[in-house]
Amino acid sequence: MTFHIGAKPGEIAETVLLPGDPYRARWAAQTFLKDAVLVNEVRGMLGYTGTWNGHRVTIHGSGMGMPSLSIYANELIRDYGAKTLIRIGSCGAMQPDVNVRDVILAMTASTIGTPSSAIFRELNFAPCADFGLLSRAHAASGGAARVGSIFSSDTFYDERPDLAEQLQRHGCLAVEMETAELYILAARHGARALSVLTVSDHILTGEALPADQREQSFGDMVKIALTAAFAP
Repeated sequence: MTFHIGAKPGEIAETVLLPGDPYRARWAAQTFLKDAVLVNEVRGMLGYTGTWNGHRVTIHGSGMGMPSLSIYANELIRDYGAKTLIRIGSCGAMQPDVNVRDVILAMTASTIGTPSSAIFRELNFAPCADFGLLSRAHAASGGAARVGSIFSSDTFYDERPDLAEQLQRHGCLAVEMETAELYILAARHGARALSVLTVSDHILTGEALPADQREQSFGDMVKIALTAAFAP
């Protein structure tokens, strides 16, 4: 057990999928895993371990934002031996040719700051995905997933339209709140990481995915993540 995860030794798999929402973790575990067992519910952050096509998998919530994700990713890697961490979450599109429901594979993640920023001091470290996971996820999508840079924001209600304009100008595909720190932690600890994201809303047009249509769209993302984790 750790401060934030109540799982016993051996109850966390080496491959962990990380949705932000703990209820989405429950839905994904019940939908995709065989014999899924609840292994954590400390502070309402649900985690389940089961199997997918014979492979052992944990699906564990990470909360909203990089500080929350940092807590869970650190403990999963350092205390439970997680070696592959794949974020499965939503994002907001920032380019006119990216559509709601598109799946985005985050090759890199720009950010203003993360919980790890103090370590680097003046250095602008460039966090990136594991190439093996990235290439297998792209293949698993049938080549349909968009691959490129995203922005990990430390605020949801952002009041920096000038920053959004520059990110759009430089080809940033989408914005979310966790990936940059996940990639940094994976690099630090020698783990593999990838973010597989579903576009749930569009920053430019205001379009948003209706709640009753999210489950199917998010299901595609989970399939891609699981296939990428275990493809030969």
